[in-house]
Amino acid sequence: QVQLVESGGGLVQAGGSLRLSCAASGRTFGSYAMGWFRQAPGKVREFVAAISWGGGSTDYADSVKGRFTISRDNARNTAYLQMNSLKPEDTAVYYCAQAQGPGVAVRLYNYWGQGTQVTVSS
Repeated sequence: QVQLVESGGGLVQAGGSLRLSCAASGRTFGSYAMGWFRQAPGKVREFVAAISWGGGSTDYADSVKGRFTISRDNARNTAYLQMNSLKPEDTAVYYCAQAQGPGVAVRLYNYWGQGTQVTVSS
């Protein structure tokens, strides 16, 4: 059974930084793509970033390009999302997810974490 556990969320002022982590267990981490999504109250879950199994390919939502960086450490079975220059509109629950290959669609990802809250104050 695959388990994904996010951590690192919290309350930060606008302009600040946070690093989210996603610890994975249950199958060979390095064989699967990882993605980060977020969901704000009353809104649909949206794509944030994705990374291929080896880390050589990444993709970002336009709203976070240049501010967020996705990475992974296959030796530690962990994916990361470094978030800089945070804005109040980044406030959401952030989820990590695992897929056969990287992509932006929620339906591509078959395993999800429980989410971690990120709140950015103005």
